[in-house]
Formats: sequence, C-alpha cells, structure tokens
Amino acid sequence: MTSATPLDPTTLPLEQKALLLSGQDFWSTPAVEAAGLPSVVLTDGPHGVRRQQGDFDQIGLLESVPATCFPPAVAVGSSWDPEVAERIGAAIGVEARAIGVPVVLGPGVNIKRSPLCGRNFEYYSEDPLLAGVLGAAHVRGQQGEGVGASVKHFAANNQETQRMQVSADVDERTLREIYLPAFERVVTESQPATVMCAYNRVNGVYASQNRWLLTEVLREEWGFRGAVVSDWGAVDDRVAALEAGLDLQMPSDHGAGNQAVVDAVRAGRLAEDVVDRSVARVAALAGLVTEPTDGFDVDAHHALARELAAGCAVLLKNDGDTLPLGSGRRVAVVGEFARTPRFQGGGSSHVNATRVEDALTALRASLTVTFAPGSTLDGSGDAAALRAEAVAAARDAEVAVVFAGLAESDESEGFDRSTLDLPAAQVQLIRAVAAVAPRTVVVLSSGSVVSLEGWHDDVDAVLAGFLLGQAGGAALADLLTGAVDPSGRLAETIPLRLQDTPSYLNFPGEQGHVRYGEGVMVGYRHFETAEVPVRYPFGHGLSYTTFATSDLQVRTNDVDAATVTLTVTNTGERAGRHVVQVYVATTAGPVRRPARELRAFTKVSLAAGESTTVAFELDRRAFAYWDVREHDWVVAAGEHTVQIGDSAADVVAEATVTLAGDAVVPELTLGSSVAEWFGHPVAGPQLLAGFLATMPEGAAEMHEGMLQMIGSMPMRRFAADFGSAIPAAELERLMTAAQAAR
Repeated sequence: MTSATPLDPTTLPLEQKALLLSGQDFWSTPAVEAAGLPSVVLTDGPHGVRRQQGDFDQIGLLESVPATCFPPAVAVGSSWDPEVAERIGAAIGVEARAIGVPVVLGPGVNIKRSPLCGRNFEYYSEDPLLAGVLGAAHVRGQQGEGVGASVKHFAANNQETQRMQVSADVDERTLREIYLPAFERVVTESQPATVMCAYNRVNGVYASQNRWLLTEVLREEWGFRGAVVSDWGAVDDRVAALEAGLDLQMPSDHGAGNQAVVDAVRAGRLAEDVVDRSVARVAALAGLVTEPTDGFDVDAHHALARELAAGCAVLLKNDGDTLPLGSGRRVAVVGEFARTPRFQGGGSSHVNATRVEDALTALRASLTVTFAPGSTLDGSGDAAALRAEAVAAARDAEVAVVFAGLAESDESEGFDRSTLDLPAAQVQLIRAVAAVAPRTVVVLSSGSVVSLEGWHDDVDAVLAGFLLGQAGGAALADLLTGAVDPSGRLAETIPLRLQDTPSYLNFPGEQGHVRYGEGVMVGYRHFETAEVPVRYPFGHGLSYTTFATSDLQVRTNDVDAATVTLTVTNTGERAGRHVVQVYVATTAGPVRRPARELRAFTKVSLAAGESTTVAFELDRRAFAYWDVREHDWVVAAGEHTVQIGDSAADVVAEATVTLAGDAVVPELTLGSSVAEWFGHPVAGPQLLAGFLATMPEGAAEMHEGMLQMIGSMPMRRFAADFGSAIPAAELERLMTAAQAAR
C-alpha cells in the first residue's frame, strides 16, 4: 500500500533503509513506495548512453538501446575545448531523458599515467588541468538537461592490470598535484550528482572504504553534496565502506551487504545515523527521475557528433602542404579502417550507435578514389597479396592516404596494452605504400597514442584521429579535404620509445602494488624536466593556417596571483582555431618543480588576418605546490615565469614576475632536524645566539661546517649530546614561540 504522504526515508525501518543503499539488480536502485521513492536507473556513459535492453539481472554488455556514440574522451581531450565537452554532455542528457536514464556514469577524469593503460580512451589527458576543465564542462552540460553525472574513478585508477585489488602507492604531494585536481575541479565547479569510487586500493586501503578520500577530502575539503556510488563490484567490506563515506553499493549483491549493515547497527558496531546520512543522499537521486520524453532528433545528434569530432583530430605532420587534398587529385585510399572505422573503445562504455559513417564513402563524395584494404583487421588473409594490391593503387595515385590504427581487441577496459607499436602488417603496409606514392598521408585511429617510429619519416603527413565516435569517418574526410581546418592539440605526449615514459619501470606494478615512483613528473612534466626528446610533445598540433602571439603582459598582485593578457593573430590565408596554452615555470621553493606546468588555456577562432586579445586570471593555485609538512598549498616566494607555448616544448613568449608568496613559519618539534631549528625564522636567530654564547671563540666560523655534518640530526639527539649548550627549557620556549608565530 502506498502512503498518502511520503515518509522521510530516514524514518523507515532499518531493514528498508539498508535496502536503499544497494542496487536491486545490475543497473537500478530499489523503489520504496512508502517514502515515495522511485527506482533510479544508473547506466554507462560517458560518450553515449548505454542502457541495457531487457532484464537488468545481468550485465548484458552487447544488448543496449541505440544511442549516439559521440567522440570519446580521448578525442575530446585533444579538442582542448570545453564547449565540445559541454555540448556532448548536454546531448547525452537529452538522450538519457528520452531513454529513461536519470544518471549516466561519466565523465572519467583519471590521468593518463602510462600510454599503455587499456582504458585511456575514456580519459582526457595526462594533465590534470585539461582533464578537470573538460570534465567539469561535460557535467555542466549533462546536468543542465536534468540528468545526473558520475565523475569517475575516484581515485588513482590509472591501469587495468589487477584493477580490482592493486594498491596504488602514491605520496600525498603527487596525489594533490596530479591525481586529485581534476576531480576537485569537477566537484567544486559543477557539483556532480554522484562520484564513483574506484576498484583499486590507494596506499593499501580500498578506495571504496577510504575515509580520507571519501569524507575528509571529497566532502569536508571540497564540499561535495551528492552520493558516492561504488564502481560495479568495488565494495570489499560494506560496513567499512559505509562508515568511510560510500553511500550506494552497486550492483545488487543479493542482500548480503544490506544484512551486514543491519547486523552492525543491531550489534552497536555501526551508528544508525551513519545509515541515515547515506539514505538521505541516495534518496535525493530520486529527484532526477522523470517520465521519458518523446525521443531525440537522431539526425541532428549525428550531425553534432560529426561537427564536434572534426575539432578533435590532431594534424601532427604536414610536410609540403600535402594536406588538404584538392578536389581534382587522384587519391588512393588504403586500409580497412577507411571503410570499417574504429570509433570507440571496448568494455562497459561500448555504445550501440544509431549509425556509423566511414571515411571512404565520405571521401568518394568529393575525390576520385581508388580503394585497397591493404591488410585485415584481425591479421587473417594473404598479407603479401593485400599489400601488393595497395602498392599498385598507390603507384597510380597522386596521393595515398593510409588508414591505420588499433583494433578494439587491442585496447579495452579490463586489460592494459603491452606495446605502443602498430601491428607489424600495418607498418609494412605504410612503408611499402610510401615507397611508391608521390605523397603519403597516414590517418591513425586508436584509443591512446601509438608509436610512429619505423615509418614516420617515410610519410608526408600524419593525422591522429584517435577515436572520434560514430560520425568520425565523415569528420576525417572533412579534415583531409579542408572543409574543416584541423584544430586539435595533443592531450598526451607521443614518445620516441616506451622506455622513455616516466612510469616505464613502475607500470603496472608487481605483487599487488604499483609504486608511483615518478611522483609529479607525469607526462610532459617528465619529458621537459629531464630533457628527454619525444616524437611530438603535449600540446602539439598543426593547422592549415598560421598563428602568431604578441604583446604578452603579466600583472601581479605581488603576492600570489596574476592577470595575463596577450594578442593572437591569424597570419595565414584561411580561417582557423588556435589553442592558447599558458604555462608557469619556477625553481622557487623547497621542492623540485617540473620545468613548466599548464595553468590556463583557451581556444580562439580567427578569420584570416584577424587578431584578438586574450586574458587569463591565474589564481594562487597556478603558482602553488602542495607542501606535505604544511598539508596545504603554498606559493613560494621568488621568481615565476609565465610562458605561452605552442606546445609544452615550444615556448613562444614569456615574462618573469616576482611574488612575495606565503610567509610559512614551519612547525618545530624535537623531531625536527638541527638544520630546521637553526634555519627557522623565529627560533633560529635566538637559538644561534644562545648556542654561540656558550661555545668557545671561533665557533661562529665553525657553525656552517657543523650544520653540513649534523644538520639532519633530530634536535632530540643533538640536545642530548649538547645539553649544557641548549637547555631543555629553552627548546620548549622556542617551540612555543614558533607555534605562536604560525
């Protein structure tokens, strides 16, 4: 019987409250009529709605309702355009409401720590600012249509190997500067309806029951107000997870977790108000449930997917203006990917696309095209004969366009890649075609970067499409023919060798642990700081026009923030879009800093010859590092250089400013080192004066050398050996003075 007036869900019997905190099946929460709470469906994204058809009692990965497959995050990251992310989020929201899905699981903002991660196609970038800005935009778009988002996977989920139990062993500075900021930005700027916890452990503790992550950081520091939901099957101990701050366990575990919660409350091991807290958060998701709409415009959304995809591909190389292809040129199109496109990744985010456009058909609409598959996607067939057919076609053409890349079976959720290389048959095909064709273009489709070595120097142009969604084939044709100007920029570095990548010796770990030994030197931070050459740096991308930067000005508040202005001019002969990249470089402070770090960016559209002024506000976080002793962000006093880059490796303008920074008065304890005591701004001068007063003549000259020898000794030990020189009462007084100064 339905109650006339819905009850406050926290007043329900304990057993019904516990029922609300886990799924009733694989994809939905239970309805509670007495409280007026409908069932809530949560289903996969993030680049399209994957609502399972039929029974929700099992996973059903291959049977889902048709929906638009938009460009996945790997492509959106390369757009460097929050408008692209927001429009995709909004379109997904429209489709979710039509299909009857109140919560779509996405976006994923995990950092691309290694190019081998099998799920990199679902993530934006190796840089936390780029990932965070795009993720926040996606959430704004999706929730603006009334559909809840679920930013994932929180946190340090950067590999698929042993993902259900591996411990990501990461120091706090690295977590704060690299692996948490994207989540922080999404939460503080866009307030997603849910945050999804990761499968893995973080420093030995499962993310699903990590109170520091789920409560202290997420809620108390960042102010998250929504529900924390587990990744599917990520809960190890239901009671510990609930206490730590995980609200909704998914999917159903057939009542085992619910009973554990009830038993813990009855036994006095779990406070019922902890249950009530999570019940209120999960109940709030019911406010997202609406009646399905009349549907969505399938054609319009496909057109949108094509438009947005064209802004995501990256033109890496274009020697001799090989591209764009003129309308009268004879073109040999080579490669099975041209007619059988790879446009999304494998696993839980696999969308049942409403239609798929291939590049071959689109190119034939405007060019004279001869096609040869060159090889098969699964490696079957007569490779030599297929290659010979492609070579013959390329020899008779003015330009050969080779479509290459990785098959879905090469990269997917659930496993990591073992190599960056393209399949050997494709490398042989590219080299054979390039040897006979007057001009050769290679178009790449993959969910993460692939090696260009062994063939890069043989070809004239390279267009990295990554994965562009269901209309990606047509978008690639638009770029190749010049109907659209390429404007993508690399969101991840393309290395010369896998061995050069910063995580190479620490990925994917061993014996249940993966050590993040590279610290904050992830991606371009490592390559630029260690001066390791790469094939193409983070932020690189070409256009069919050219741009110039001028009039850089940086004005500061003299302490910890700055305003940056500059002028960008399209110096070419056609309209185009340019990404302005703002980096900050400094050696100030007590910690090793990367050579430069991305701190702001924007994408501008300019007609030929047009100029525009761009302004950025750099707040204190743009200049700060995480201080593990202060447990806070600190701006170091000293010089900071604002750099404008065409990439992380190509600085085109810079200006240096001096900031006063933060006046940090360190805490002093008897465990602090002698050097820290003598160097302390409050205690140091007094300590030195008192110490020298008791020492023989000439001690002042010996002081510096003495600190070099024993400076790392804890004061407790030093005081024991030199007790008469430094009375214990004096140390206590100085510690009190230091604490008062903080």
